[in-house]
Amino acid sequence: TPAAINRIKQLSERSNQDGLNPQWLKIGVKTKGCSGLSYSLEYTGKKERFDEEVKQDGYRNFLIFRLCFTFEMDYIEDKLSSQFVFHNPNIKETCGCGQSFMV
Repeated sequence: TPAAINRIKQLSERSNQDGLNPQWLKIGVKTKGCSGLSYSLEYTGKKERFDEEVKQDGYRNFLIFRLCFTFEMDYIEDKLSSQFVFHNPNIKETCGCGQSFMV
């Protein structure tokens, strides 16, 4: 979503100012939690074998693990928290805390 793109741009600019110079933001899935899978976000300097470059809203510093499931990423802020949220129509089950899922 536009909110997620804007927040990622802000974080990337801040990382560049701190001298980290991340080249890519990699969005993937890792084995984690009660239900087995969890989305991951990490900065990386290189593309791996199963990564695909993604361009969205004129911003192209994304890598998405090719085997990652269809999803939409949003960024939500309220008075108590701010977080990236993933909407995935293929999810069959989530754990009680909402940190992991099963397809």
